[in-house]
Amino acid sequence: MADAILYGVAQSIIERLGSSTIQQIGSIWGVKDELEKMNRTVSTIRAVLHDAEEQQVESHQVKDWLLKLRDAVFDADDLLSEFSTHVLQQKEMDSDKMPNKVSTLFSSSNQFAFGLKMAPKIKAMRKRLDDIAKDRKNFQLTLEDRPLETRVLTRGRDQTHSFVRKEEVIGREEDKKAIIDLLLDFDMEENVSFISIVGMGGLGKTTLVQYVYNDEEVTAYFDLKMWVCVSDVFDVKAIVEKIIESATKKKPQNLEMDQLQDVLRKNLNQKKYLLVMDDVWNEDEERWCSLRTLLLDGSKGSKVLITTRTKLVADITSTVSPYFLEGLAENQSWSLFKQMTLGKKQEIDNPNLEAIGMDIVEKCRGVPLAIKIIGRVLYFKKTEAEWLHIKNNELTNVTQLRDGIIPVLKWSYNHLPSHLKCCFAYCSLFPKNYLIDKFTLIQLWVAQGFIQSSEENLQLEDVANEYFMDLHWRSFFQEAVEDQGRNMCFKMHDLIHDLAQSISRIECTLVDSKAKNVNEKVRHLSFPFCHSSFFKENLTLLVKANKIRTFILTSNPHLNSFAEASYKQSVDDDDFISFASVYLPSMEGRVEKSTLKTLILTFKYLRVFDLHGLQMEAVPKFVGKMMHLRYLDLSYNYFEFLPGSITRLVNLQTLKLIHCQKLRELPKDIQKLVRLKHLHINGCKKLTHMSCGLGQLTCLQTLSLFVVRKDLEGSSKHYGELDELKKLNELRGKIEIKNLAWVKDATSKSKAANLKEKQHLSELELVWNPDDNVGIEADHDDEGLLDGLQPHQSLKLLRVEGYRGVRFSSWLSSLTNLVKLRVENCKKCQHLPPLCQLQSLEELHVRKMDGLEYISDQDIIASSGSSSTKIFPSLRVLFLEDCPNLKEWWRRDIVDNGDVATTSTSTSSSHQYQQQILLPYFPRLAALIIQDCSKLTCMPLFPNLYRFSLRNASWKPSQQTMAMTMNTDIESLPEEWPQNLISLERLDIWACPRLTSLFRFMHLPSLKNLTIARCELVDQLSDDTECHLRKSTCLQTLVFTGISKLESLPTYLQHVTNFGSTI
Repeated sequence: MADAILYGVAQSIIERLGSSTIQQIGSIWGVKDELEKMNRTVSTIRAVLHDAEEQQVESHQVKDWLLKLRDAVFDADDLLSEFSTHVLQQKEMDSDKMPNKVSTLFSSSNQFAFGLKMAPKIKAMRKRLDDIAKDRKNFQLTLEDRPLETRVLTRGRDQTHSFVRKEEVIGREEDKKAIIDLLLDFDMEENVSFISIVGMGGLGKTTLVQYVYNDEEVTAYFDLKMWVCVSDVFDVKAIVEKIIESATKKKPQNLEMDQLQDVLRKNLNQKKYLLVMDDVWNEDEERWCSLRTLLLDGSKGSKVLITTRTKLVADITSTVSPYFLEGLAENQSWSLFKQMTLGKKQEIDNPNLEAIGMDIVEKCRGVPLAIKIIGRVLYFKKTEAEWLHIKNNELTNVTQLRDGIIPVLKWSYNHLPSHLKCCFAYCSLFPKNYLIDKFTLIQLWVAQGFIQSSEENLQLEDVANEYFMDLHWRSFFQEAVEDQGRNMCFKMHDLIHDLAQSISRIECTLVDSKAKNVNEKVRHLSFPFCHSSFFKENLTLLVKANKIRTFILTSNPHLNSFAEASYKQSVDDDDFISFASVYLPSMEGRVEKSTLKTLILTFKYLRVFDLHGLQMEAVPKFVGKMMHLRYLDLSYNYFEFLPGSITRLVNLQTLKLIHCQKLRELPKDIQKLVRLKHLHINGCKKLTHMSCGLGQLTCLQTLSLFVVRKDLEGSSKHYGELDELKKLNELRGKIEIKNLAWVKDATSKSKAANLKEKQHLSELELVWNPDDNVGIEADHDDEGLLDGLQPHQSLKLLRVEGYRGVRFSSWLSSLTNLVKLRVENCKKCQHLPPLCQLQSLEELHVRKMDGLEYISDQDIIASSGSSSTKIFPSLRVLFLEDCPNLKEWWRRDIVDNGDVATTSTSTSSSHQYQQQILLPYFPRLAALIIQDCSKLTCMPLFPNLYRFSLRNASWKPSQQTMAMTMNTDIESLPEEWPQNLISLERLDIWACPRLTSLFRFMHLPSLKNLTIARCELVDQLSDDTECHLRKSTCLQTLVFTGISKLESLPTYLQHVTNFGSTI
């Protein structure tokens, strides 16, 4: 990792030295020449890093030189960071003292004080770097002054071939079948289709494709088969030569590119061919297109099968969805292991040896190459002691053998551009199997200075996100879970984690709780354990590593996951109390204040300091001395206030205070944190107000909570009001605005918040706290307030709670990108604005709306802007709860075009009814939950429903949804339901007092789960239709609950043979 980190830090130094501020200071201090010399020296050092990194593998002298250089470059970076910090602090002091006068930063007294202290340090640092740079000549290092990220390593990998013995392939039958199905698919639109198989190194992509390539059915289907190994050098001419050689069995001799393309096209013309391109790394789309054009002359059904480690290559090359190859199942892994360790003998006689072997296989996590490598080692070792030795030395040691898995994965790493290498290696700080949050990781990368951008208008976080996605595409991250596009959590495969640790070496250390030593040169520390006593007992040990830049706690994955969950959605106090009682005590006591003081004063170069979950009741004031700090996590602690000294952290970018349940207020001078970008305060339930001056933090991107002070009479001098949001137009992600009922001058203040200009916000929660009405003005203009809080139309999620107006703002209908809408506890609201225009809406939740009579008061067809009866084309989840006066979806009784009609009280056949009436319908609705809506009588149709839950509600909405008319007191399922609900898999029926028959429920063709609750007459179920139930479909689970009279199940259920359970 040395080349990547040193290159990044060196680049950072060069950028700092070139800044106008540093140059101005240099002139004043009389060290301008020294700074310019330092710039030239660092530029020279940067230029030889490429060669030095390669030579250190064979030369201990070069390795020692790189270690000396590493320390010097880090120290130089710290020195320049100190300069920048003093400048920022001085500016803040001057702005406080003389807001209307010119800054005194460069006054004579300041010149003398700063110059006297810093000039000697600059000269000494410049000389130190010069001396190290001169030593490079001893090693004849080659100057190569170009960015590492443009450099492609060309160390070759062994050429692959198309042959594999069937007995060598274990556990890939399903994968083989899936790929063969793709190859033999004749109905693809293109004549020539391009299919990618994506997976990390060692998964067996090549072996699988060899298996497919030699399948008899595949061979019979294609007129021509070709195999080429592309590897890392994507030379179009060389690849074309390989394809021709594979097709003709003759190597083309001395042909120019034009001649080669002619030969290739003639060989492919009107032939249904299969071309395997194994091990493709090229990410240059233009190069790919220049080759692809030459491959399009095959007849319909031709396929090009590509194997790659990166999703990015698949995105560039594939015309169909890539096939992502996973690891082997446990039993398949065990079979492969036995094959490699035992040869023809397939069983292990020694049970102890078998147990050790299974533990080793588990460590391999289904990666065939790892299993093979270890199996080959164990083949020559027969005793328990030998196997235990290999097991206990872990896979890192085993797989560093010649041609092992780590060299293969390291080869993958070598292909990373330099800006990704340090980002990837930094991930070694997280324990294995740790669920890492993408946003957190991005903030850590930025804090360490790993992220650079030459574009002034591009946020570093956006660049870091691209870095992350690049690593994900290259299969370095896996098991990614995305939260509706808002965030992503992921893990690293154990072997990928081993790779990261082998690369990071002394840079990053996961501290063992039983450790007796910590390398003094380490720069990043992680503590994956819960013993707070460790810090006191090993203080002497820790303080020796006094130049660390990262101190993070990775001991409690529960806190990690709960923090992210609380950010994505509201977490109740009860949930947190329950959570804390179980998990927070696992920290085993508080860290003593004296220990914290020692750590803070010792680790003065920290960029990242994580103290979450330590049960601190007070934050030490000494934290203000950590001038280099960029990231501070104080989440899940018990303090009520933050020390004023925290505002001296002028470099701070991220401040996390998640679920600090007792925190009452933020620092009064928060505006001094001029570089603050992320303020995480979600879950701070006792926060009473926002600090005045918050609006000056124009770099702020994350502000998860904004609290309006509950005081209409008091002075606002020290309390931030809504207009603090006016200039915060870089906000993104989620913001919750609380206590809106207490906003003074509601209309003007809400407009001043300027939410309409915050185009990066994706989630907005507006909360009125309707239960807290004491002291609130009766004539408070809630409707004007809501009108003024109009967000940008790019908003994805909106929640409105406790709103006290009668009507909703019309801007709600203009949020065309809205994906999720929650409206709750708005007791006076009688209807919502037209929502049919929200074509992207996927979820709609309406709860506790006492005054709501109609979802819309307009013609449901006219308001959708379409003559079609299809409405809400994207809606998948609809939740209606506790709306006691909700009558219908739309207000009008009859739309005068024959498309819509209200409930009829007469009974008629389904055929006659559908001839007369066609109700609007939700084309994609999958889940419908209706609870405590007793007056609801008319709803649109939902033909593709998967889940339907009805609780304490009239049956009328369900009847009407099926385009049916029946008596209100339903006794059995309407006969039209089975033909209308063909996709329904789950049905919950609650509190339907006259329901007696379940017969037609058995005919819902896709129904798997049926729950009947509080339906007291269900014990009278009839058995007279038993013969028809012998053809019942896929019901698996039947649940009866709250039915006191039910003594036994009806006899006809014995003929439903698919039951998994009956409760």
